Amino acid sequence: MAETSARRVWCERALLADGVGEGVTIDIADGMITAVADRTDAAGAERLAGLTVPGFANAHSHAFHRALRGRTHGGPGDFWSWREQMYAVASRLTPDNYRDLATATFAEMLLAGYTSVGEFHYVHHQPDGTPYADPNAMGLAIIDAARATGIRLTLLDACYLRSGARQPVLAEQARFSDGTAAAWAERVELLTDDAMTRIGAAVHSVRAVDAESIGVVAEHARRRSMPLHAHVSEQLAENEQVFEEYECTPTELLARQGALNEHFTAVHATHLQQIDIDLLAARRCVCCFCPTTERDLADGIGPSSGLRTAGVRLSIGSDQHVAIDPFEEMRGIEMDERLRSRRRGTHPASELITAGTSHGYASLGWPAGGRIAVGALADLTTIGLDSVRLAGCDRRADALLDAVVFAAAAADVSDVIVGGRTVVRAGKHVSIDVADALERSIRAVTDGAPA
Repeated sequence: MAETSARRVWCERALLADGVGEGVTIDIADGMITAVADRTDAAGAERLAGLTVPGFANAHSHAFHRALRGRTHGGPGDFWSWREQMYAVASRLTPDNYRDLATATFAEMLLAGYTSVGEFHYVHHQPDGTPYADPNAMGLAIIDAARATGIRLTLLDACYLRSGARQPVLAEQARFSDGTAAAWAERVELLTDDAMTRIGAAVHSVRAVDAESIGVVAEHARRRSMPLHAHVSEQLAENEQVFEEYECTPTELLARQGALNEHFTAVHATHLQQIDIDLLAARRCVCCFCPTTERDLADGIGPSSGLRTAGVRLSIGSDQHVAIDPFEEMRGIEMDERLRSRRRGTHPASELITAGTSHGYASLGWPAGGRIAVGALADLTTIGLDSVRLAGCDRRADALLDAVVFAAAAADVSDVIVGGRTVVRAGKHVSIDVADALERSIRAVTDGAPA
């Protein structure tokens, strides 16, 4: 979907830099916001009823994990047992069925109010590790899927080289690996940005990429000003393995190899030590929390209050898509912290909205996104205020954000604009029957049976 020509929208309420305003007109041209003004009526403009906020950024996604929803939640186990079920779905992916599944998943994100996504992409090759005729066939399928839905995409192409310390990849991981970091870089070099797509880099994890190769990936990202993401300290076992191999934490090793800077995002960051928090703060990194996934996989509760105190920016992601709902991820940061600390109010609603919008956009390499202001990307999400979830909530400007962050749900999103183009209208995607697309694409990779 290309960007649109000029248009004007009138927002009943809109979240601006200085708070919630009423009767706000937004002018858009060439996918950018060109003017923001207070107006008492909607004459000559398209009307958006409810609260319009900057579009949400899903800073961490594995699109194919959507096929696991409703199939992997019961019974005893942990992350490692869940991983085997995930590998089973990964083994069935082809460029064609992955394009269909990613299209349906990205469309569901748009319905939920996400306007950009960081796709942490590591399923690169055929199941036995043989490259496709086009070595980026799987990545290009994801790019095609984003274009078909209208979501803004950062393809975070992940380097994945081993199964653990000094251990080769397992058979079920063969399609993830390019063999060497140099071969990974050569393949990624063939991918290009466009108006709605950014190519980024990822180290799958310190467990899956050795120290020297982390340096290669970090240098490749630095030279090309790419965002760089990595799973960091998601499980205690990861920390233990890294300490045994390198006598340091994953964050310390990433720092030694030149990976940490303002373009780096630590995903999960669940089991950090104080030295890790200090390093992430000093290098101006972002931490992406994925509360719905971290709960579902029994990973633990990340140190959000310590990161906040140190000045580390937080963003959100839906990761394995046990839920696709930015409100649940945003409030999950605060709610999980309440359980951990037995205190309320560590993360105010305004800061959680920032995590869900501008910090996420910056993390994905779109610094002009995540705000409603002249010169910003015209990515907007409108939340209806007339549902049973928000009935009776305080509508005063100074209280409305609390109501939305702590009570709203994805189902309350009415309209979504990306790059100046409407992609969701009245709660429906403008061109895709999302439920049907999900049903068909998930059955294609699961054969209708539990994964």
